[in-house]
Amino acid sequence: MKAFALILSLMFVTSAPSVYSFKLKTIDGKDFSLAKYKGKKLLVVNTASKCGFTPQYAELQKLADQYGDKVVVVGFPANNFGGQEPGTNTEVKEFCQKNYGVTFPLSEKVSVKGDDIAPLFKYLTSAPNPDFTGEIKWNFEKFLIDENGKLIHRYRSNVKPLSEEITKAL
Repeated sequence: MKAFALILSLMFVTSAPSVYSFKLKTIDGKDFSLAKYKGKKLLVVNTASKCGFTPQYAELQKLADQYGDKVVVVGFPANNFGGQEPGTNTEVKEFCQKNYGVTFPLSEKVSVKGDDIAPLFKYLTSAPNPDFTGEIKWNFEKFLIDENGKLIHRYRSNVKPLSEEITKAL
């Protein structure tokens, strides 16, 4: 009986999804997959243009520039909190480039909570990790994914992208 339970648990572990399982769209509406970043860590961030944490875009860009050999930053604009991302995809892209020089990948606007939560974020908010699971509380929560597509750390909005907490995990 123990052997059967072990086989079942191994089957679950090996068939568990990774971030590479999800189909996404860029902010320009093109199909893309996070699988193209296999072998690098990913920092997935739900973003917003009219939030107290919006200046983190500058640190996210700096992180992408300084640590690009180790990690790819991917922003996911979302309008789930206080209507702080009201613009169109084009407006969001222009805002990010004009105000923060963002060159890291941005997805189309998504929902990161509620009945219409994007499948990627449904996975990320429930995937095991050493920090915590559950609903995203606000804009600029961060999910650190390892080189194999598994969630390894999760950070709340107040953890800055260039904090030692994040950079040491890279």
